[in-house]
Amino acid sequence: MNNSLKQTILQTQQECTTALDQAQTQDTIEKIRVQYLGRQGICAQLMEQITAMSQEEKREFGPLLNSLKKDLQQALADKKEQLLQAELQALQAQKANFDVTAYKHQEFGSLHPYTHVTKELVDIFTSMGFAVAQGPELESEFHNFTALNIPENHPARGESDTFWMPDFKRLLRTHTSTVQMRVMQEQQPPIAVIAPGRVFRNEATDATHDFQFMQIEGMFIDTNVSVSNMLAVIETFLKQLLGNEIQLRVRPGFFPFVEPGLEFDVLYQFEKDKPARWMELGGCGMIHPNVLRHGNIDPEKYSGFAFGFGLTRLTMLKYNIKDLRLLHSSSISFLSQF
Repeated sequence: MNNSLKQTILQTQQECTTALDQAQTQDTIEKIRVQYLGRQGICAQLMEQITAMSQEEKREFGPLLNSLKKDLQQALADKKEQLLQAELQALQAQKANFDVTAYKHQEFGSLHPYTHVTKELVDIFTSMGFAVAQGPELESEFHNFTALNIPENHPARGESDTFWMPDFKRLLRTHTSTVQMRVMQEQQPPIAVIAPGRVFRNEATDATHDFQFMQIEGMFIDTNVSVSNMLAVIETFLKQLLGNEIQLRVRPGFFPFVEPGLEFDVLYQFEKDKPARWMELGGCGMIHPNVLRHGNIDPEKYSGFAFGFGLTRLTMLKYNIKDLRLLHSSSISFLSQF
């Protein structure tokens, strides 16, 4: 047993030394310390063996074990210091090699013009007491047409104007009036909401038309709502967005979901060397009684107005953009202006 214990002490010292030689991190050194000098470590286990020996054997092996522990503690301390010095030298070398050359200028993103205008519109309308509502872009035939008093033989229902799904029961919404109908079905007056969003029309793409564009629609329903209330809201909104100096005009228009219907135009100069001309911005009117009924609202008790404007055209006017296709492009030179 004596020779076996001596051999174990010698082997323990050799194994610990080898493990320390291979250690590359402070965490590894700590694991080695716990393995050999911890409370449940190898040295503690050897000490338990010595306590069971005779006094003569304790005098012989006790000093050997104490010497082992001191040697291991010193070896651990030396290895820690060695790694610490290596880390310090690496940091100094890194500082010495620091490149003071200026970094290449980084490109930063910006908000899209649609986002700028939408945020401004929301601020304007919420200041007048309107809430913001949203709805699905894939809509039912009922919400997009029938509920809005659009007859079955209306041209807008045709495939030449609307993107229908294969089942011909669903479609990509052609206006955000669908959101207004959903709000009416869920709430009772007074109601004041706007619904900005993307809509889709089966149209050829050119400088002023696209198959998809942004639109903002709104409505106000309460008792004793009049056309003058509607005109005041729309004029206030347009002048806050485009400036008090703009010239506006209102003319009669027809929309199945309002009665009477009106259209709003703004005088706009497209080119400096040519005279300004009127541009249509959108339509408005008093909500048709049939639409109110589809929204579960009594037209004998309540009245209201609705309006819709092309957000794309408003954005073009605000930023003097000549071609709406730029708004849907990924041109960095164009988008970086905003």
